Parts: sequence; structure tokens; C-alpha cells
Amino acid sequence: MENRIDLHRRFWRGEGPGLILIPPFREELYDLNDYPARFHDPRLMWESEIRRARALIRWPTDGIPTVRPNLGVITIPAMAGQAYKTPPDSMPWPGEPLTRDEIRAIVKSEIKCSEVFRLAAGFYNIHLESGESGVYPYLPDTQGVFDIAHLLSGNDIFLSAFEDAEESWFMELMEISLYLYLKATREFKALLDESHNSMVHGHGTEQGVYFPHCGVRIAEDTAILLSPEMIEELIIPFIKRSVEPFGGGFLHFCGYHPTIFSQFSALSEIKAIDLGNPEKYDIRWLLGRCAETDTVLYSRVAEEPGESWKEYVERIGRMTAETGARVILRPKVFPDNARECKEMQEIWHQMTS
Repeated sequence: MENRIDLHRRFWRGEGPGLILIPPFREELYDLNDYPARFHDPRLMWESEIRRARALIRWPTDGIPTVRPNLGVITIPAMAGQAYKTPPDSMPWPGEPLTRDEIRAIVKSEIKCSEVFRLAAGFYNIHLESGESGVYPYLPDTQGVFDIAHLLSGNDIFLSAFEDAEESWFMELMEISLYLYLKATREFKALLDESHNSMVHGHGTEQGVYFPHCGVRIAEDTAILLSPEMIEELIIPFIKRSVEPFGGGFLHFCGYHPTIFSQFSALSEIKAIDLGNPEKYDIRWLLGRCAETDTVLYSRVAEEPGESWKEYVERIGRMTAETGARVILRPKVFPDNARECKEMQEIWHQMTS
């Protein structure tokens, strides 16, 4: 495992090849069978996550075996008192938005007493006691400040964002959400005994990446509903303030929004970006933008119709070399056996060195 971590260190220093995270099996990103039972039982959750991670230990991939309590986007809002639901065959859904007074009371609440925090702590304790030292635990789902604010207050946030008053409710809501993000993240990192400015992060999968120079992950999915001007004025300052205490961050967002990709990749505080819908983008444009801004694309990359795994990795590798981008590839096309996966890994390393 130290060899993989050393490979990651060299990648971040610009001395090694791109990284490729080849999964050992074909299954959905999230296993939703009997999910509500696992959500409420840290041992069931851990047993499900560790089963996936163990398969990585001797598999030909650059990824580090990782586990986390898969509690969904409601994690931080639920720690602040928002109700949530765990319907069958589904990730959790937020309950009703909080009132303004309930949101204002968050700064006086003790989030470590919440049910969700206890579930996460139980998961990490089980892992620590398991002796599975070759599998790294990482942070649960930590949405960004605007996503947290949206979950807490509901869709009224979009009307609040248009208020003209300097001391608007929107800005108060964002400040409270920033406070909550920072407090929850610090509590989770303390559970992991993880450095503030580094991390191993798996981004919802069984294999992760070592970040030696940043310690948090954020997701800003609903920011794409705002104009570029509003993103620049209202969202980006809070992104910066949320990741700066941790040396920077890794950012995810869903949807198609080339302008927001350009805005986020321009931030020196953001070290890598993941796309929830990579099939909507022109990959050469993405790679060119990443090369211009020295932002790592840590993402799935869409395949072309009928493309074999070899055609796929050679196409992406060729464009990566031509643009000079740095990529941590989560392939959408890959072989079924270890021998061919090893060949895929070798082709990628050769083309991106």
C-alpha cells in the first residue's frame, strides 16, 4: 500500500504518471438493497463497505482501498437538527426545511449529540477496532456551503439570493452554513485522527486518492442554477472560506455548466474537480481548461459508443498527453479480468508519464 501512496505523492509533485482507479467489479456506485437497515446500523454499514474495499488490496489499480459511512447528502444538515427519511431502495432524503429561528439556533447546538454523528462515530470505531490497517477510512458526505444552505432552508433560498439589502437573510444563512460545515468537518477529521491539510478520499467508491496538500471535499450541485455573476459574488467567496482552513479542497458538482467549471477551476484553493455528468462535456475542452489552471480532473470520463477498454484508455491518454493536463481517471470502460486490467493500468501510465 505504501507503493500506491508514494505513487500519489509523485503524481501531486508532477513527477509521475496520471492515476487510474480501475474497479474490481461491475456494480452500481451505491448498493441500495436493504439500505435503510445499513443506514441505522454502523456494523451493517461497515460490513458492506469493507467487503468492497478488500477487493482492491491486490487488484491492479492505483486506488487506495477506502471505506466511509455512506450516510448521504443529509449528513451535515441532519447533524444540525433537520429531519430526514430513509425510503426503501434509495439514499436518504431531507425532511421539511427548518425555520429561520431553527437555523439561527444551529450555532448553539451540539452536533456531536446528533444521531447521524453517533452513526458515523460508531462506523469509524468499528473500523479502528477491526485491524484492517490496509483500508483507509475517510470523511462522510460533506456538501458545500451553498448546498447545505439549500438543504436547510429549501427552495426559498433562490428568492433570498436576490435580496438587495447588504445584511440579507441569504448572507446570514450562508454564514451559519459555513459555521456548520467547518464544525462538522473538524469533528469528523478528529474522529479519524486525520491531519487538517491532508486526506485520503474515496468520493463514494471503494478506492480513494491521497491528497498531501488539502484536507476536505465539498459538493456544490445546486449552484449551477445560479447565474455566473451570482456564483462569482455569492458562492465562490464561501467556497474559498470553507476550504482555506484545510489547505484547499476537492470539489464535485453535477449537471452541465462549462462556465461554472471554468470559475471553479480558476480557484487556486480547489486542487481537483469531479463531474457528476461527464458525458455532457467535451473532454478535450475539459482537459485543456485543467491544463491552463493546473487543476486535476479526478473524475469519470465518458466513453464513445462501442468503444473497447483499450480504445478508451488510449483515446483519453492521448488527449491527456496532448493537452498537458493531469488526470485521475475513473474509467467508464474497463476489462473483467485482472490481467487485462493490469495492461490497462500500464498503458495509462505509459501515455501519461
